[in-house]
Amino acid sequence: MFDINFSDLLAAFALVFIIEGLMPFLNPEGIRKMFLAAAQMDNTMLRFLGITSMTIGLILLYIVR
Repeated sequence: MFDINFSDLLAAFALVFIIEGLMPFLNPEGIRKMFLAAAQMDNTMLRFLGITSMTIGLILLYIVR
């Protein structure tokens, strides 16, 4: 069913690091404001954002693969 090898997994992690590093590099002040806003959110909202992000990622992965 899943035919993924170790180099594909490492490539995926590398892309995550690259994409996550773009925003602090391009807009450090915006990231600082976003983290401050996230620190003020309650756990329910943060969990909702997390599950929403994972769901979108799974859908995209399904479409691409």
